[in-house]
Amino acid sequence: MRREGYEFAVSKAEVLYHTDENGKQTEPMELAYIDVPDEFTGAVISKLSTRKGNLLNMKSISGGYTRLEFRIPSRGLIGYRGEFLTDTKGNGIINTIFDGYDLYCGDIEYRKLGSLIAFENGESVTYGLFSAQDRGTLFIGPGEKVYSGMVIGSSSRPEDIELNVCKKKHLTNTRSSSADEALTLTPPKILSLEQALDFIDVDELLEVTPKSLRIRKRILDSTLRKRANLKK
Repeated sequence: MRREGYEFAVSKAEVLYHTDENGKQTEPMELAYIDVPDEFTGAVISKLSTRKGNLLNMKSISGGYTRLEFRIPSRGLIGYRGEFLTDTKGNGIINTIFDGYDLYCGDIEYRKLGSLIAFENGESVTYGLFSAQDRGTLFIGPGEKVYSGMVIGSSSRPEDIELNVCKKKHLTNTRSSSADEALTLTPPKILSLEQALDFIDVDELLEVTPKSLRIRKRILDSTLRKRANLKK
């Protein structure tokens, strides 16, 4: 679709819920079979446990690997494969199979870290980004168009942080605009389409165009977004 010139917004993947004969909500479940190097089993078990996974079996196999068998809600695997590859340094193998519907397992926290959000419309500048990079990992560099409500990075804290990356240094008699050239920026983390889809949270959208990928909050206005969060 991108090659054909389409532009569209994508939300985080969702599962289809059912209601059983007693009126209770049910959700799809999966069996996950995971082969992972022994030293990474703790990280995998910890991550899947927070995603409502239930460890059914664990045994050592040849080559210094451990095989884990989990029963986990399908939504618990959404956005996990990227983390899995990182946690196992690319050496883990995961296979899943549908295992019917079961009672809703409760809310899942997909991300422990919040987002860095642009405070105003404009163009990002070195000075603004230099001040922002201490708050997390940036997804953009200087000279990029941003708008209020656009996600420009991953926060180092659990909550979202709004930043003004269009802010310029006020000039004085002793400081000129060339001083910004001395500021050192950490190269931004450029997300692929798959990484961006893994990253977005339930209150965010991924804007896909033929030339760019942008993450934004569903509710762009800061005040309206805070009101919506208070209602949850």
